[in-house]
Amino acid sequence: MVKQEGFAGVVKTKYYEFDELVLDSGEKLAPVRIAYETYGKLNKKKDNAILICHALSGDSHAAGKHSGSDENTGWWDNVIGPGKAFDTNRYFVICSNVIGGCKGSTGPSSINPKTGEPYGTNFPVITLSDIVNAQKELTNYLKINRLFAVAGGSMGAMQSLLWSVLYPEKVARTVVIASTAKSSPQQIAFNEVGRRAIMSDLNWNNGNYYGKELPKDGLSLARMIGHITYLSDESMLNKFGRALNGGKYSYKISDSPEFQVESYLHYKGDSFVKRFDANSYIYITKAIDYFDLTKNGKISLIDAFKNVRSKFLIVAISSDWLYPPEQSREMVMALTANKLDVRYVEIDSSYGHDAFLLETPQLSYAIKNFLSKTNVSDIMVKRQPVKSRSTISDASKIIVKLGCKHLPVVSDNGTLAGVVTAWDIAKAFGSEHKFVDEIMTKKVITAKGSDPIETAVRKMKKYDISSLLVVDGKKKVLGIVTSDVITELFEIK
Repeated sequence: MVKQEGFAGVVKTKYYEFDELVLDSGEKLAPVRIAYETYGKLNKKKDNAILICHALSGDSHAAGKHSGSDENTGWWDNVIGPGKAFDTNRYFVICSNVIGGCKGSTGPSSINPKTGEPYGTNFPVITLSDIVNAQKELTNYLKINRLFAVAGGSMGAMQSLLWSVLYPEKVARTVVIASTAKSSPQQIAFNEVGRRAIMSDLNWNNGNYYGKELPKDGLSLARMIGHITYLSDESMLNKFGRALNGGKYSYKISDSPEFQVESYLHYKGDSFVKRFDANSYIYITKAIDYFDLTKNGKISLIDAFKNVRSKFLIVAISSDWLYPPEQSREMVMALTANKLDVRYVEIDSSYGHDAFLLETPQLSYAIKNFLSKTNVSDIMVKRQPVKSRSTISDASKIIVKLGCKHLPVVSDNGTLAGVVTAWDIAKAFGSEHKFVDEIMTKKVITAKGSDPIETAVRKMKKYDISSLLVVDGKKKVLGIVTSDVITELFEIK
């Protein structure tokens, strides 16, 4: 099949299995299987990987199709693919099904190796941290040391937040869409009503319904309740108004939907039971309820983010009443208090919470701008400096070890003193020079981390140099940016 413009292509679900995962509860889940899909190619440096985290009812099939004849694409196909927000010409995009789910990863419907039967409610209770820890095992398997970004909406955004908190050195950018830093009482309440709907279905049978009549009515009702929270009053009014199926009131009490909005909810509920497991719904909503970066009030949200290192894009939806904008703004304030790089975007939409799946133009614009490497700090490489009175022999060993051509030289107080190159060192051998400050270049052209990349390019061209040292306001060396990195960046299509 010819690859279409903007189409992620035909993809295949893959599986990774590892021995065991120790859960927050103290229990062990063993073995653990993760279903995942990938889009695009991992570069040689393995620094272009983006992990997409799905919401409650999602799965690993985020984009593309499983065959050329498929009618439907992945759940976030509108933003994943060549030239799209998560551009697969540039990035290696990964999406895995959460543990506890029912789309290939280990969950309640999986076979319990101890009994040979489906786990059912013998499946251990999980948290979103457990889910993230399982994803970390997957990235280890893929030999990805640091993710270029982690992104998701709703529950997926909660996972993104946890990645930045639990693994601060492993995430460069975090995209949080239509979410919160902790589940509120109202959010927990809606989840409990959904769980109660399932458990009240006699066919649920304490979770032991596999191979028997499924709790379809309970799961359908749970989905109907949940779906209402994903919409807004305005979107429902615009879509349905008070339209009747029969054109007039029936003046009868029956199971048949009378208003079109009722028919829509029935359709959503009935279609959901064909693709989702009731026990997975119970377990995953419980994991959402437990989500709280403040550890149930034991620490402040500011303290929760104190070790975080990534840049943030926080996106809220104006009409989202499930995860309202004020909850996003609370995160922005806490991140800003930690002096982190955070961008806040509020999408003006009438779609409600579901806008993160629907408002493609606004969402794509925000994500593309955020992921673009625009500043020198985005592309600089940290480089170990040498002291000005270090021996040339010591500097030579560092250059060989790092495989680099330039080394920043600092004075005793740590401020920039000059730069020494591999060529300088090669010429120095056999001479009378012994120390770095005798051969280094003292007049150094520098850049600031906040400088646009274009500024660095102009300086390199103007002074005909192949590298720029990056310094802060006090002339402390932050890193180095080279022409090789810039060339590689602009060659990406």
